[in-house]
Amino acid sequence: MAIHIGRRKFIVTLASAAAWPIVARAQQDRIRHIGILMNLLVDDPEGQARVAALLQGLREHGWIEGRNVRVEYRWGHPDPDRVRKDAADLVALAPDVIVSSGTPTVAALQRATQSVPIVFAQVVDPVGSGFVESLARPGGNITGFSVFEYITAGKWLELLKEVAPQVTRAAVLRDLRLPSGSGQFGAIQAVAPGLGVEVAAVGLGSPDEIEHSIAAFAQRSNSGLIITGSTQALDHRKLIIALADRYRLPAVYSFRYFVVFGGLMSYGPNSIDPFRLAAAYVDRILKGEKPADLPVQAPIKYELVINLAAAKTIGLPVPSALLVRADEVIE
Repeated sequence: MAIHIGRRKFIVTLASAAAWPIVARAQQDRIRHIGILMNLLVDDPEGQARVAALLQGLREHGWIEGRNVRVEYRWGHPDPDRVRKDAADLVALAPDVIVSSGTPTVAALQRATQSVPIVFAQVVDPVGSGFVESLARPGGNITGFSVFEYITAGKWLELLKEVAPQVTRAAVLRDLRLPSGSGQFGAIQAVAPGLGVEVAAVGLGSPDEIEHSIAAFAQRSNSGLIITGSTQALDHRKLIIALADRYRLPAVYSFRYFVVFGGLMSYGPNSIDPFRLAAAYVDRILKGEKPADLPVQAPIKYELVINLAAAKTIGLPVPSALLVRADEVIE
């Protein structure tokens, strides 16, 4: 049976079919909008390295700033109200996706939106912080890359005892506002009796409070420090490292960048790689996938970094067995 199509309808159908590739190409070529909300100051070299890694990762996936993607930046600030304002301002721009790092910063974004996709690259406990329902199934508009499992915190105390066997007391510096701070301290407490070390939690507050707390703790001999992972510790890293040197306190830090700035030793994941990896999630979201379906990924490698100059400053000989195991030794 012949099928007759009216001339007008045929022309409309033909025109629509011809337009399909043009529409598809226009959708593909349109400028996409990415927001970046960092937890570090704009002049912090660590923050600049993280953003550079993210942009490099985006380029590897074909997203070029100024060509097919526009990037709006907001940098960290010590005032929590300013962070909340920056988060709200960024959300108001209606980006296709926002990349962020640090629990307080991601929390500010979460309060600002439940719809704009968010990819985090530095969060200790995304489930405990309420960002995702589970690591395997985030369930909402947030996903990303976590930085620690709590068991890692116990390793910090083991390393402190190995590099400085005389230590019998350790101050654990943590951000009292974060659930992850309690979790990390709990993991340290669990291994402390077996190592013969008494541990005490020290809250990270203002510079004056940090200086007073460390000075008071250092009054007794055989003391050491553990600096847990948090934005507060990162913001005050120069002060903490200087105080450890002044009071000749062996200290173990959560990230390499502390050691680069003069700290004694660190054990933790690479702090730059998660931002490069986050670019892959941004790419998938821009192509239509949902954060709820992208599992939170944990680090697969931890690195031990030792600064021999810092050890010399506090008069501490580093055991050769520890140096052999180190991924990096800074002279």
